[in-house]
Amino acid sequence: MATTDQTAASKAVPKMENTDKRDTLIADELRYQKEWDDAKIFQQDAPAPGEPKPPKFFATMAYPYMNGTLHAGHAFTVSKVEFMTGYARMKGQRALFPQGYHCTGMPIKAAADKLKRETEMFGQNFENAPSAELEQLYLEAKPTASKTDISKFSGSKSKAAAKSGKAKYQYEIMLSLGIPIEECHKFADPYHWLQVFPQLCEADLRSFGARVDWRRSFVTTDVNPFYDSFVTWQMNRLKALKKIKFGKRFTVYSPKDGQACLDHDRSSGEGIAVQEYVALKLKTLEWCETAKKVIGDKVPAGADVYFIPATLRPETMYGQTCCFVGPTVEYGIFRMPREGSKDEYFFCSERSARNESEANLFPMAFQDISSQWGEYHQVVSLKGSDVVGTLVHAPLSIHENGIRILPMGTVKPTKGTGVVTCVPSDSPDDYATILDLKKKPEFYGIQKEWVIEEILPIIQTPTSNLIAKHLYETMKINSPKDQKLPEAKEIAYKEGFYSGVMVYGEFKGMSVQDAKPLVKKLLMDSGLAFNYGEPDGQVISRSGDECVAAYLDQWYFNYGSAENGGDQQWYENAINAIETDRTNCFFPEGKHAMKQALGWLAQWACSRSFGLGTKLPWDHTQLVESLSDSTIYMAYYTVCHFLHKDIYGKVPGMSSKPISPSQMTEGVWDYVFNIADTVESDIPRSDLDAMRREFAYWYPLDCRISGKDLINNHLMFCLYHHVALFDEPYWPAGIRVNGHLMLNGEKMSKSTGNFLTLRDAVKKYGADATRISLADGGDGIEDANLEESVANATILRLYELRKWCQEAVNDSSLRTGEFGLFDKLFLNEMNILVSQTKSFYDDTSFKLALKSGFYDFITARDWYRDITKSVGIGMHHDLVVRYVELQALLLTPIAPHFSEYLYRDVLKHNDSVHNALYPDVPPQDATLSAVFNYVRTVTSHITSAEGNQIKKLAKGKATSYDPKEPKRLTISVATSFPAWQDKCIDLVAQQYESTGAIDVKELTKQIDKKDMKKVMPFVQLLKRRIDSGERATDVLARRLPFDEAETLKEIVPSLKQTIPKLEAVEIVMVEGETEGKTATPGNPTFNFENVK
Repeated sequence: MATTDQTAASKAVPKMENTDKRDTLIADELRYQKEWDDAKIFQQDAPAPGEPKPPKFFATMAYPYMNGTLHAGHAFTVSKVEFMTGYARMKGQRALFPQGYHCTGMPIKAAADKLKRETEMFGQNFENAPSAELEQLYLEAKPTASKTDISKFSGSKSKAAAKSGKAKYQYEIMLSLGIPIEECHKFADPYHWLQVFPQLCEADLRSFGARVDWRRSFVTTDVNPFYDSFVTWQMNRLKALKKIKFGKRFTVYSPKDGQACLDHDRSSGEGIAVQEYVALKLKTLEWCETAKKVIGDKVPAGADVYFIPATLRPETMYGQTCCFVGPTVEYGIFRMPREGSKDEYFFCSERSARNESEANLFPMAFQDISSQWGEYHQVVSLKGSDVVGTLVHAPLSIHENGIRILPMGTVKPTKGTGVVTCVPSDSPDDYATILDLKKKPEFYGIQKEWVIEEILPIIQTPTSNLIAKHLYETMKINSPKDQKLPEAKEIAYKEGFYSGVMVYGEFKGMSVQDAKPLVKKLLMDSGLAFNYGEPDGQVISRSGDECVAAYLDQWYFNYGSAENGGDQQWYENAINAIETDRTNCFFPEGKHAMKQALGWLAQWACSRSFGLGTKLPWDHTQLVESLSDSTIYMAYYTVCHFLHKDIYGKVPGMSSKPISPSQMTEGVWDYVFNIADTVESDIPRSDLDAMRREFAYWYPLDCRISGKDLINNHLMFCLYHHVALFDEPYWPAGIRVNGHLMLNGEKMSKSTGNFLTLRDAVKKYGADATRISLADGGDGIEDANLEESVANATILRLYELRKWCQEAVNDSSLRTGEFGLFDKLFLNEMNILVSQTKSFYDDTSFKLALKSGFYDFITARDWYRDITKSVGIGMHHDLVVRYVELQALLLTPIAPHFSEYLYRDVLKHNDSVHNALYPDVPPQDATLSAVFNYVRTVTSHITSAEGNQIKKLAKGKATSYDPKEPKRLTISVATSFPAWQDKCIDLVAQQYESTGAIDVKELTKQIDKKDMKKVMPFVQLLKRRIDSGERATDVLARRLPFDEAETLKEIVPSLKQTIPKLEAVEIVMVEGETEGKTATPGNPTFNFENVK
């Protein structure tokens, strides 16, 4: 299958042959990048005291994790920051784009540990590894000198297998990243990663032409003592504000690693949280005969054995009529030691086997349910069918004499405990199963009397007091496997929870929302239930461990609403920032997703014991969790260049005197970030004030850009921490999320070979072709697509366009003097496209900006070039120069290297295009727009008609004339409108006068159905003309804003040049629809005939 996928993927990838044009473009890109770097063009600082404060723009992306190189998905996110930053500069804003490197957490440490094991197993250069790929490497290898510049890593062609994503070993992954085999063993030291991959990341972004202020870069973790101090300050501040708490809570946990496994610690299962249940204890009263035989004496006589169903609806437990097990599911009876009391035995499903171990994973062992943490003792293994018929006592059930264990085919052993209590009043699944069991007891091997038919109403909803029965009947559900059951279950739960009122039990008359926690407390206080949690999906840690839910003492951020156990005021500040658009989400879908994320996000562990990072200030046995140290580092960007010149904090920064990490006390951080107005410090006051001024100028962050996968964690943490630590003026002004990037219409995947790194993309297509392809990929929260065929075609388009610009600007034969009609039309069309492109940039709709500012701009140029040539006047020199300048400026945010070439090499400007402002153009001339559209439409219709006749002739069909012979064209221009249009115009004029708009739907009510076919196109035409900018008075007064006959005369030479053997063109004026003509003002008709 993989081979097929790779073949399919390769078909979409263009072959790179004859690369001279690409190489020319890349050579200029490298030249400009060096010039920009030498000129420090992207280094941006706050204004000095006394200087005017220009408007600013500050945008960042989520810094990439340094366990590999950047791929096209990273580049897609980078491109959004790039385009916004470039456009901000053109608006006259001082624009800052800094870039850091994330190294905190488990991934690097886990990968380094794997490499350490592999070097011990296979040798320093893995020469003993069982890998055909490695053998091929050694066959091809030649002695090479040690490389000083680690950023120059390049892999051999034999890395294809490793790049395919089938790498079994960590060293194979390193090979796929371009690391030479003789260097791989060095990465067994986790800190070596921090020396290598940030350099590679910077090199890739530089080759991309990124507008980054590299003075403000850094690595995270205690490798950089200044960032370490910053994170320490942040954590202490949050703890002092009581945003960090300590206590027992459920968390996803890796038994192998012995610590919480949070999102960035996972190789799969990111975003999965713990689902908390109420686990009921259904005491066994009488075993069925099969169970007695299987259990034998493995369970002590007189021992208490409990079936453990897990439920999300404790308020419905009054109506339990039976308890379900999966007949083919493997279950166990587990001994649960109790300190100072009798041991208990739990019946529940066996969990999946642990990776790299023979032991079964029992989640309850990590939840304080047993007195022995992490231990469990399985005493019996059984199938569900072995216990069918067993009698158990169900807490709260009205059936006090017990209920039976019955079979249910849809029980999932990996969900909950694999034991499901049955409440047919409120669960459509349970009701459907009960009906099926009642119909076919012999088929299921049960006794009919075991199925209790009495159903107790528990909750009154607006629909029914037996909502499950109601939905089963109204939705026409037929069986326990009916595909409509999930929908019915959702309706029943929502209606019950949000609108239900208890009609039975101790809390009768109370709403379900209020009664639910009270019923849960009643059960737990009585010892009849306990809290149980499990990951709501499979989670695998970076160390390869399958994770469980554990009930741990831990430090955690108290996120979430009071309903979710969180800090209500903190939650309200965060959600209000989104709801009021204090924080701009850019797209409705993004805003909805963020509100949804804030709605469910709850307490979050902020520490771990393994990996890289900053020590928890008040407990040095713990490290700050990797997402928790990455929430407000945008503030660190504003001042870090004062602290250090290198990314590791070893070389002093731009302060007047070197600052040491120890000098960055909490009081200093408070002062720098405008939290305190005074500070005691031996740091020179001028440096303290300069840092404070930088922060105050650049904050708030104007836009935080990330993939949509970080909405549920990082982006919301960023918002939460900003509203906690800073005053409202410093809260994030914008958060923009983008979808994932597909490659060539398919998901990017190493396993299929459909994968592209940023380095490979730039090497293959050049920076600007890659950037244009990323812009063309799409915007918004939906997934985008990078087509390599677009990148490849862009190379030729850019090369040929800049070649044409160079030649045209220097063409001495071009016309000068006054502008004619076609000159004016072209200039007006360029002005329109400049304005359209600006509106798209303002909306961050870069795909549309690319269309209007590049593709449509070229199309307008082509039209002007062709029509002026065909009428024999040629282009005007001033308009060619104007076109080149506008093209350079419109494309600057997206393709700055190409724009720089046009701006400086072609137009000979002294300054960089990065310092140019967006062009200011006059508003469109509605009359010229009308003429332009008229000329293009008429020309298109005439040439299409000629083309249709040629096609007919080629197929042997009859034609009204022979297009291959000399011919005459008669164009009929109407001097008046038909009578039916007079009536139509009157209706439109009346409506427009009263409402200021044309409502086509409303007009249809006043038009005879028999006239609809001809009237509606006419109404639509009137509406389009007014909407395009023509004055309504002219349109409704039935006046064209131009002389139609004179305009046609202007294009006659073009028609004669375009249409073969066209010897004459006659323009005749006609009245209405005389002689079968259907011409109307603005819509001429035409007729070809041969001439002898």
